[in-house]
Amino acid sequence: MSYDHVIYDKRGHVAYVTLNRPERMNALDAHSHAELIEIFDDFESDDDAWLAVITGAGDRAFCAGNDLKATAQASANGERRVGPDARFAAITRGYDCPKPLIAAVNGVAAGGGFEIALACDVVIAAEGARFGLPEPRVGLIAGAGGIHRLTRQIPLKQAMGMLLTGRLVPADEGHRLGFVNEVVPAAELPAAAERWAGAMLECSPLLLALTKEAAQAGFGLPVDEAIARDWDDRIQRMLASADYIEGPEAFAEKRPPAWTGR
Repeated sequence: MSYDHVIYDKRGHVAYVTLNRPERMNALDAHSHAELIEIFDDFESDDDAWLAVITGAGDRAFCAGNDLKATAQASANGERRVGPDARFAAITRGYDCPKPLIAAVNGVAAGGGFEIALACDVVIAAEGARFGLPEPRVGLIAGAGGIHRLTRQIPLKQAMGMLLTGRLVPADEGHRLGFVNEVVPAAELPAAAERWAGAMLECSPLLLALTKEAAQAGFGLPVDEAIARDWDDRIQRMLASADYIEGPEAFAEKRPPAWTGR
């Protein structure tokens, strides 16, 4: 499939989504969002696509967030570019697909770009990457989940310090704070993403999806209630799956499992 602002391809069981507006630091306009919605809906529906890697084109930016030039032009024309049901970058709101998402952050991840990374399950950053939610500095609010995800993913005082100053933090600080899983030299970022993807592909895609689903569904619940809900639903789906049979058999036979995701 060919798109104007995004490169989308699949290799094996991995989908690769590359934001492709390097001349705009991969900032997203309305056309970008429409393309990303189509792409991630396709990813969700493709049973052979088990996980996705998201990155940015070029070496300056992962994504600088909302295209403020496009926003300013829309405002000058009296247009409202976003609404309460907007799916910024497709995955930041209303996207319930439980397949793993890896963000390979190759440069600046600001505003909506950081919100994309926060919506992913694993974040790998190049050494020169920077992260932040500077929306209040330009008359905006981080309305695509950045406020709420950041305050859930790192300690509250550190999150509020970032939110109330709009400052960008370097990759190594993001790693210390806890929203970055690994920091690598820029030249090693693609290989690091492949390494993480490869480790996930060693697992059953069905059980990875059920694990992510359980983790997300359990937020805010007492542990016993979350476990009970798993037994009522997700564990029953596990017990009924072919992968549940294949895993122990492969272990007993000392061979790699042949996962089907079913």
